[in-house]
Amino acid sequence: MKKIICSGVAAVALLATMPAIAADLPQQQSYPTKAEPMYVEPAFTWTGFYLGANAGYAWGSGEGGGEIIGLDPSGFLGGGQIGVNYQFANNIVLGAEADFQGSDIKDSYAGFESKMDYFGTVRARLGYAFGNVLPYVTGGLAWGHTEISDNYLGLSSDKTQVGWTVGGGVEYALTNNWTVKGEYLYMDLGEDYYDSIGYKSGLTSNIVRAGVNYKF
Repeated sequence: MKKIICSGVAAVALLATMPAIAADLPQQQSYPTKAEPMYVEPAFTWTGFYLGANAGYAWGSGEGGGEIIGLDPSGFLGGGQIGVNYQFANNIVLGAEADFQGSDIKDSYAGFESKMDYFGTVRARLGYAFGNVLPYVTGGLAWGHTEISDNYLGLSSDKTQVGWTVGGGVEYALTNNWTVKGEYLYMDLGEDYYDSIGYKSGLTSNIVRAGVNYKF
């Protein structure tokens, strides 16, 4: 009986000391698991070359201070553009663009006809980027192939006139590569003397157009 009681007392004493023994044992250190890397969408930038197409409408005056009165050519136009932009850290965007347009800009009055069948511009662009929205101003060189006809006498004369253009627009990036834009230009090709019909004439135009660009 004494052996049984002694064995029970020893067992109770052993159980009482086990928490202390466990506390003295070295603890296994746990290390945080490495998190999977997160994908961060790159911020959009306007920097890069681009190529695109456009279409629009033009209206204006064929007088330009010249001697043929009453001609106000207007019509549709369409063509393409190529350019490059660079976006600075302060979101200022500086660029250059050249475009070529085919057109049906013409008018006739009192036996005379004025028309411009193609033209182009080479312009600087300056804008401020609000993320994927870019309002900008633009200006530079303009040129156009114009023709004046005297339908009564059956005479005509054509020239490539050179002048200037200024305007502005807004471009919006749909994706990292595709953008759309709306633009207004005022173009003044000055006036010139058309030898075969013996008259001066010029051309000023208001141009509105929409376009799409692919940015590389």
